[in-house]
Amino acid sequence: MKNKLTKSRTDKLVSGVCGGIAEYFGISSLGVRLIFLLLPANVFIYLILVNTMHDSPRLL
Repeated sequence: MKNKLTKSRTDKLVSGVCGGIAEYFGISSLGVRLIFLLLPANVFIYLILVNTMHDSPRLL
């Protein structure tokens, strides 16, 4: 199965965007959150990702 960028269902503080990015690249979600804090347009980029990233599929 091909790895797809989706919001995380398990590692989320607000909507799962940073957790999903961390799962996709196999890195720590804390590192992704710190990068978002340092970006100049962090709120704008985060809002775009919240609205465009799909939710991860539910496990049965």
